[in-house]
Amino acid sequence: MTSTSEALSGPKALGAFLRAHRERITPEMIGLPSSPRRRTSGLRREELAQISGISATWYTWIEQGREVSISPHTLARIAKALRLGNAERHYLFTLARVADPQQTPQQDGVNQLILHSVQAVTVPCYLLDITWNMLAWNAQAEALFAGWLGEETQPNLLHFMFFHPLAKTLVDDWPDRARRVVAEFRAETSHHQSSETMRAFVRQMTHHSEDFNHWWQQHDVMARAGGERRFRHAEQGQIRYQQLTLHPAESSALKLVMLMPLP
Repeated sequence: MTSTSEALSGPKALGAFLRAHRERITPEMIGLPSSPRRRTSGLRREELAQISGISATWYTWIEQGREVSISPHTLARIAKALRLGNAERHYLFTLARVADPQQTPQQDGVNQLILHSVQAVTVPCYLLDITWNMLAWNAQAEALFAGWLGEETQPNLLHFMFFHPLAKTLVDDWPDRARRVVAEFRAETSHHQSSETMRAFVRQMTHHSEDFNHWWQQHDVMARAGGERRFRHAEQGQIRYQQLTLHPAESSALKLVMLMPLP
């Protein structure tokens, strides 16, 4: 299976992201007249450029992946025209390597104590790194993912979702959950999109999983937030959790995930 999106980085990734989202915005959504003879359902490059206050040629260069300089305020106007959500906007600014004028910078650090604090939690809890390797987990999480967690030397949550046979029986409504997982992961790759470790991981995923590759090509971006998580456990039956995801202040690249039981 061949794929091109996983190899994109820098200006090329930025251009692909802009194009994918431009094609989703209809003229009616932003108050422009539509025509029955219109050949494309999304906005034309010229229309988006006009709304964003830049020349059509310059916007075309950006979408083509050329090395051009983009000011934060110009990028903010493009983000507004594309009606990007918070996660999508953050991803856009990170790809462009431009600071979002609406956000304050985060400090990065590493605190190894967080690896041990997982064990103190009494609900299923695990710690993920940038490529969603499980760095630590507690007994409750191992019981939930029995048959996978605790049996692999380096468990990875994305590998579980797309390669392990248990995932499609344990995770309720697996297709929708897997699609959202890819969108969440894409949002997080923006922090490390130039890292060869991240790029190699994405290449491996897109090459070996048709499902992951299909959803990765959609360029959907979604914040890894809370929400209900449902499982069909072989021994415990139907289980419902409310997911809580935290980023340690000392190491924002890590993610502490806790699953709070629901009635």
